[in-house]
Amino acid sequence: MFSHLLSPTAEPTARARFLQLLGTALTTRQFVRLTLGKYRGGEAGLERLLVRPLQLRGAACLQLVYRHTTKDITKNHPMAEALVVLDGLLGPSFQNAHLHTRTQEVQLTLKEKGGRDKSLLRVGKAAPAEGAAAPDASDDEDGATAHNREKHRLLSLDRPFWTDLGVTTAQHQLIAAMARKWRQINKFTEVFASAMAASPLANAPADRPIGVFDFGCGKGYLTFAMHDWLRAQGRIAQVTGVELREELVALCNDSAARHGLDGLRFDAGDVRHYTPVGLDVMVALHACDIATDHAIDFGLRAGASIIMCSPCCHKQVRPQMQTPPLLRPMLQHGVHLGQEAEMVTDSLRALLLDAAGYDTQVFEFVSLEHTNKNKMILAVQRAETPDGHADAVRAQIREIKAFYGIREQCLETLIAARA
Repeated sequence: MFSHLLSPTAEPTARARFLQLLGTALTTRQFVRLTLGKYRGGEAGLERLLVRPLQLRGAACLQLVYRHTTKDITKNHPMAEALVVLDGLLGPSFQNAHLHTRTQEVQLTLKEKGGRDKSLLRVGKAAPAEGAAAPDASDDEDGATAHNREKHRLLSLDRPFWTDLGVTTAQHQLIAAMARKWRQINKFTEVFASAMAASPLANAPADRPIGVFDFGCGKGYLTFAMHDWLRAQGRIAQVTGVELREELVALCNDSAARHGLDGLRFDAGDVRHYTPVGLDVMVALHACDIATDHAIDFGLRAGASIIMCSPCCHKQVRPQMQTPPLLRPMLQHGVHLGQEAEMVTDSLRALLLDAAGYDTQVFEFVSLEHTNKNKMILAVQRAETPDGHADAVRAQIREIKAFYGIREQCLETLIAARA
């Protein structure tokens, strides 16, 4: 589609060629979204710019969302005007650009060395979304051309507790600054629903309560969402959010009580010392470093049917890693070593869950443009494990540890202590 634009005679710079690709994508209605990152301007708190197409009063426009640390600012422009705005921002303010079309992805990195333009332009095929659940088509809105189209969601904004949590207005309208959070909540619920369908809980009697514990639940967005979804399926939900901050526990309990949400409660506590009763689903998102290992082990000890973790920070393994000679040219860079340590840590966790009798996946459950803490470890208890499978997986774990010189991994130590 774009190959003729990339010839040496088209434009002299990578930036100019990128703008041509963007214009072509828009005029041919192939445009899906654009993200500008690596902000170098002077506006405090601005992190990135998200661009999506929409229709306003029958006219094609671009919506520009200026994403700050604590807020979003949205501006809508006619197409031609938006291109002028983007042209002015690309370079002086933003150094990276990532363009998604229906068939391709285009990445631009602007840089200069010794007074010479060293910018890079990469064009590739659009990659399909990965993960246990189907991609959230509503995030792209099939090209995002219908601004007011009703999106397919597993959750409804008309629930009054969303107002208590600051997601919606009193009229049950989504607050603009919470749009990103709402997408995350719905994507998580999709993954949760898929896991439920694949787990032993899918065939449980309708009158059997489903016990869910959400550790480090924060303001309870996902805790309320799981309870609401389970009740919508006709299941008896016993959902508990566990959080250290007592003011958030009080806020959530007050909302649950005020709206008569039976089977939903919030406790002040820590996963390392909390003793649940009737745990079927263990959720722990963004538990830092080995807190993720303690949460997974907690689920294993309770015999959870589903374990859902989103790891955060990977500090234990990295200092232990001895770089294999073959990988030294790659891992001499700190950012690559950190990424390798993260991959090794979460791979070991997934293998340990596999050996413990769980079908396990590691995937990105929301786009990086929404959050950089987007990895999910999803483990669903399998009905039967073949003979010798666990021993084979443990042998793989030993080989990986030996390859990197890893002496200890927290989850493996916790499991071994109970053997």
